[in-house]
Amino acid sequence: QPVSERGEQMATHKEKEQEKLKLLYDIYEQPMYRIAYAILHHTEQAEDAVSDAFLRILKNLKKIGDVRSEKTKHYIISIIRSTAINQYRQNQRDSERYTVWDDRILQVPNQKDDIEQLLANIAELLEPLNDLDRQIVLMRCEEELSFREIAERLSMKEAAARKRFERARKAIQQKKGELYDEIRTQLFSV
Repeated sequence: QPVSERGEQMATHKEKEQEKLKLLYDIYEQPMYRIAYAILHHTEQAEDAVSDAFLRILKNLKKIGDVRSEKTKHYIISIIRSTAINQYRQNQRDSERYTVWDDRILQVPNQKDDIEQLLANIAELLEPLNDLDRQIVLMRCEEELSFREIAERLSMKEAAARKRFERARKAIQQKKGELYDEIRTQLFSV
C-alpha cells in the first residue's frame, strides 16, 4: 500500500475511535456519575471517578465493539464501580491515617516535654517549606490573617498568597502522612 493510503486509513481509524469515545461519553457519562456518586457520596469525587474510568476505557477502546450492546454496558458498569470503590477505599485509608495523626496533634500537652515534642512535630511538618511559604502558613494559621492581609504584608497578589498557602498545605499533608507511617512502623515493630 502506498504511504498516503496507510495515512488515510490511520486517520479514518483514529476518527472512528474518537467518534466511539464521544458516543460512549454521551450515552454513559450520566449513569456512570450516578453509580460513582452512590458509592462515594461526594460530587467532586464522583466526577473524578468518571474521569478516571474514561481514561481506563480509552486504554481499552479497541476491545469495545457495539457501543450500545449489553456487553459494553456491563463493561462500563464494572469499570466505574471498580474505579469508585478503589477511590472509596483510598479515602478510608487516608481518613484513618490523618485521624490518628490529628488526634496526636490535638492532645493538650500538660508537661514541658510534651510542649517541646509538639513544637518539634510542628517544626518537622513545616520543614519541607521554603521561608516564604512557612511565613504564609504561620500568618494564616497562627495569626489568623486573611489572604488579603497576608498579600499586603508580603507585597504580593492575594491570589498568589492563596495559591502558595494551598501548595504549602499539600506539602504539609504529605509530610504528615510520611510521619504517620514512620510512627506506625515504630509502634508496630516493637
